[in-house]
Amino acid sequence: EDDTYTHLPHPHCPLVPTSTFHPQFKKSLSVLGETLFVDTMTSLSQEEAANAIASEANDDEFKDALEDEEVDADGNFHVSQEELSIIRAELASDFPDDYNYLSDAYILSVASKPYSKDPSVRRPLEYSMEKLTHVMEWRAEEGAPEMINLIKIANGPDSAPEAQEDPERLAKAKAMVTSLNYGSMYWHGMTKDGRPILWLRTNRKPWYPDVDAEVNALIAMADAGIKCMPEGVTDFICISDSSSPPPPNPTFMIKMLKALVRGYPDRLHLLMSAPVSSIVQFVMNLLLPLMPGRLASKVVLLDLEGIKPRLKDLLMHGEEDIPKFFGGPADHDKYYPEEYYCENRGQGTLKFDFFGMVERLEAAKKEYEESKK
Repeated sequence: EDDTYTHLPHPHCPLVPTSTFHPQFKKSLSVLGETLFVDTMTSLSQEEAANAIASEANDDEFKDALEDEEVDADGNFHVSQEELSIIRAELASDFPDDYNYLSDAYILSVASKPYSKDPSVRRPLEYSMEKLTHVMEWRAEEGAPEMINLIKIANGPDSAPEAQEDPERLAKAKAMVTSLNYGSMYWHGMTKDGRPILWLRTNRKPWYPDVDAEVNALIAMADAGIKCMPEGVTDFICISDSSSPPPPNPTFMIKMLKALVRGYPDRLHLLMSAPVSSIVQFVMNLLLPLMPGRLASKVVLLDLEGIKPRLKDLLMHGEEDIPKFFGGPADHDKYYPEEYYCENRGQGTLKFDFFGMVERLEAAKKEYEESKK
């Protein structure tokens, strides 16, 4: 059950890296896997999965974050420049190495929201400060500020001093890069209103994920997109090609939800997923009861025909930006092919074009900002 290996269907076959499988063979395995999932998923296993998720979700900090997300955020209140300066100063004092991660626009968006205990008034400044502090504490606990350095370490040789001085750190870096190498998530392009777009390719996800490595990869990816947001933009769009997803992993699902709620509150503007498979329905049936109503309302499940007009209205260049896997002309695989077709980017194990992705997203940001002048 290693995340990068699988048994071929013969007792004498050795463990084989899935990255060496031809994409067509992997696709056939995914289709077979979904068929087996549908045939074997009983009410008992659904109950077991639900219990596993409930157990993972049963911590006070997560519950507090969920409760705060329940408040409708449409009615924003004024926040003065003096109040913004106070928040900035406290964050700089408590988190000197990471406080610039939060833009002024994001701080204002958080501080201007209605108060959960009385939505007719603005959140007290102390409450907003506490909420932002929790985000920064979560980032410190998860090692978020270091993720980009881990990618650089994994992209270099094992003989490099920074790789040799801490073997555990090197192992963590390589595990995260293995998750990036699947090419199952990447930033590409902007919406018409300047929100960066995170694309998910569920058919590339591993069946037996290294959960911690997957979450670390998600943190590295989220931070890269947030740093490339145009001025004044504070949230992003997620679009998922949900064909042939792997069987659901309860531990990964709840850790992903925790990361979104505790580490990236108010960051997700919309998640669109197509097509709607039995596995996607199963996952949503498990997660939706845990999601606050405001977050759940941002999840839109569509069929392949239904998503095309939505994408045409959403993407910066309209129909031209619709990817081939949704019936459009844009070839995402030119930049983000499956791992089978990738070569190492440096002297290490990184195959995914992480740094090229950031450059392309910066270019899209510049194009958007130029269009608004």
